[in-house]
Amino acid sequence: MTEDLDTEVLVVDPNHPEPAAIERAAAVLRAGGVVAVPTETVYGLAADALNEAALGRIFEAKGRPEDNPLIVHVADAAGARAVTGQWPEAAERLAARFWPGPLTLILPRHPSVPRRVSAGLDTVAVRAPAHPVMGALIRAVGPLAAPSANRSMSISPTSAAHVLHSLGGRVDMILDGGPTSVGIESTVLSLVHDPPRILRPGSVSRGELADVLGAVDGGNASDDAGGGFVANGDSPRLSPGTSTRHYAPEAEVVVVPRGDAPGLARALSDGLADGKDAGVLLHTLRPPAGTPSETLPDDPKGYAAGLYAALHALDARCRRIIIEAVPETEPWAAVRDRLMRASA
Repeated sequence: MTEDLDTEVLVVDPNHPEPAAIERAAAVLRAGGVVAVPTETVYGLAADALNEAALGRIFEAKGRPEDNPLIVHVADAAGARAVTGQWPEAAERLAARFWPGPLTLILPRHPSVPRRVSAGLDTVAVRAPAHPVMGALIRAVGPLAAPSANRSMSISPTSAAHVLHSLGGRVDMILDGGPTSVGIESTVLSLVHDPPRILRPGSVSRGELADVLGAVDGGNASDDAGGGFVANGDSPRLSPGTSTRHYAPEAEVVVVPRGDAPGLARALSDGLADGKDAGVLLHTLRPPAGTPSETLPDDPKGYAAGLYAALHALDARCRRIIIEAVPETEPWAAVRDRLMRASA
């Protein structure tokens, strides 16, 4: 695709979206277009989930490989039952507890859903988002497929400006609903595994899922902190967000141990020796004077909310980003997953 679209940016009230703005975006989607939309996690690139040609627009705009499935966004559990071939009791309990919200469920796919959504597999990833703008669009159009609204494998967008920088000229419209609140992608839980398996950690933790279901497989983590799944690259993936390298800046990323001030100094010195302007992303250490820096809260939810915005800011200024590692505990599992993939 050549970057020849006149991408319209339409500001919308994130809490009470104007009906006229929703209808303008809905008209684009009904016509087979693609619209970047805020959700509570990150901005998504939405298209009609039942329109094969529109789905192709998503893959084309993002440069996304077609073995990487899309998440189908629905209004509620009733909407999920319409796009899934089975809706087990476990799904009903999870939806009652966590929807609308940042939890995606992998279930058998309904025949009405194009196989292109699911990388040719007989499963589908489905969630009900908690953002009023995305919810209003779903009610106006129906189920929407929506991966993150950025070039494939790059830093996810948490603002309309991030989307415009990455996909301007490649999408029809961006609904600007301000910054997202959660800041990282949803937890993905496979209910086609027994016991249910976390394929991508997110803000809904393994412990919270276990409170509802009992046993939950944390993926391929080496401990009980939750981990996430790494696809082997030889077959279509059940879930998005499982590539070894993902959510990645253009800059080189180096992770140093938490609280290791000497290690941070060495990494900065090595960057200068390599001729690379370096910046730092910290949460307990003090930034060195004169060094581009972003400091995030030393709590997992606050850190996650600011992570991608901080990476975007540093990536615009630096060729090396040095990140202070986060704790090896369950509440930090989703952040650790994003840092692991960004630095791969």
